[in-house]
Amino acid sequence: MSFDVLIRDGWVLDGTGAPACRADVGVNGDRITAVGRLEGADATTVVEAGGRHVMPGLVDCHAHGDALVLDKEVQLAALRQGVTTFVLGQDGLSFAPSTTPETFAYATRYFAAVNGVHPSADGPIGVGELLAGYDRATALNTAYLLPHGTIRHDVMGAAERAATADELAAMLARVERGLSEGACGLSTGLEYAPGRYADAAEIAALCAPLAHLPYVTHMRGYGAAAPAGMAEVTDIARRSGAAVHVSHYHGPAATLLPLVDEARLMGIDITFDTYPYLRGSTILAMVALPSWVPAADTARALELLESEAIEWDETLWPRITFSHVPGAEWAEGMTLPDAAAEAGLEPGEFCRRILIDTRLEAGCVSARPDEGPEGEASVRAILRHPAHTGGSDGIYVGGHPHPRGYGAFARMLGHHVRETGDWTLEQAVVHLASHPARRFGLEGRGLVRPGQVADLVVLDAGAVADLATYAVPRVPATGIGDVLVSGVPVLAGRELTGATPGRALRP
Repeated sequence: MSFDVLIRDGWVLDGTGAPACRADVGVNGDRITAVGRLEGADATTVVEAGGRHVMPGLVDCHAHGDALVLDKEVQLAALRQGVTTFVLGQDGLSFAPSTTPETFAYATRYFAAVNGVHPSADGPIGVGELLAGYDRATALNTAYLLPHGTIRHDVMGAAERAATADELAAMLARVERGLSEGACGLSTGLEYAPGRYADAAEIAALCAPLAHLPYVTHMRGYGAAAPAGMAEVTDIARRSGAAVHVSHYHGPAATLLPLVDEARLMGIDITFDTYPYLRGSTILAMVALPSWVPAADTARALELLESEAIEWDETLWPRITFSHVPGAEWAEGMTLPDAAAEAGLEPGEFCRRILIDTRLEAGCVSARPDEGPEGEASVRAILRHPAHTGGSDGIYVGGHPHPRGYGAFARMLGHHVRETGDWTLEQAVVHLASHPARRFGLEGRGLVRPGQVADLVVLDAGAVADLATYAVPRVPATGIGDVLVSGVPVLAGRELTGATPGRALRP
């Protein structure tokens, strides 16, 4: 027997939940061709896995790498956690499909602190063109959701009203075309502009063409507001017949998990992703601006910030740490009150100046009210639910991002397996690889068996751990030193090989 790559003498976690078994894995081209005791086999490349586990590449169901997946630092951060695929186009806002310069500029500017600025696209771009730009240009695979907010802006601009029949038809045409070009579902961001101006009827109509692909949503409310948010999710699912997937599901488990169970009992195909941290991260405008400020109309929002007295929710200030402040990078990593004191301003006035000076582009890490033992217990319970899949919600923009992009999956594989016992390793691989691959239609991925694509990770189960912290966030994880994507070594000895075999995945 002869192979291009032979991973020898590892404990294979095949992704089905079955116990690990000691075996070799042979790879030819981009496929796994043999799993078993392959004695006497030779190979061009041999990875000695003795004492380590071999598992399928993990799928990050919620990553904001739309621009930065092409960045080597981001690729290393993901691969060192065993992640081989990013699902992009999250929260209803990304670059494609945009047909006007205004929409491309809006999606880029409004989410600059989340998605970053695309290194090559500088104007309107379609889904097929965007995916082609990822294909074989990065070490990671990419899948892409159609962002509802981008589509809505392309048709309706910043309008704060329901769509007309003609506008709905124009949005539907964009959804159908995006699916034909390879999108793996539709996403909404119902706390962001302009997605928050849509009603359930509009979203359900746009979900109709999805067939088995998911409707993925940043709901209209989390935590205490989750029941109302989930009521809208189930309404959209019933109207459209679509499968649904809730993004970064967080809050008290006693409230959240019964909502999922009730939806499943109603026959709704529902899953969710969550990350193992209690703090969130997003754009400062979404956290701080009152809802009456038209954030989708940047010029008008800035005019109001300059001229109107804003009644701020001052309880927010101690919970905000700046992650990305273009032009005032000195404030990154500081809490809002500390940065305001440094600038000699009151917190509300400092927040107003930052929003104006950055044209709403500032980003932040925000502590949630449920920090503490009860919040940690909820995170653990939510992770254990069978509808859970892993998502980092990784944001890589700014000098002081949330550590989740560098540590979420390593924390789940280490802390939540080895230290808390929330999962066995076998269960972890189901939650983080096979289950999400199935959910997003990523055929041929998520399992270790002959015929599957050779996205493979060699894991030291006793050493895997997240090293990134809120204080020092840009630190890659440890415990994973060898990764293959499409049969090509992309991480060896914990370092990038320089290969870029990542595929743009079309379901």
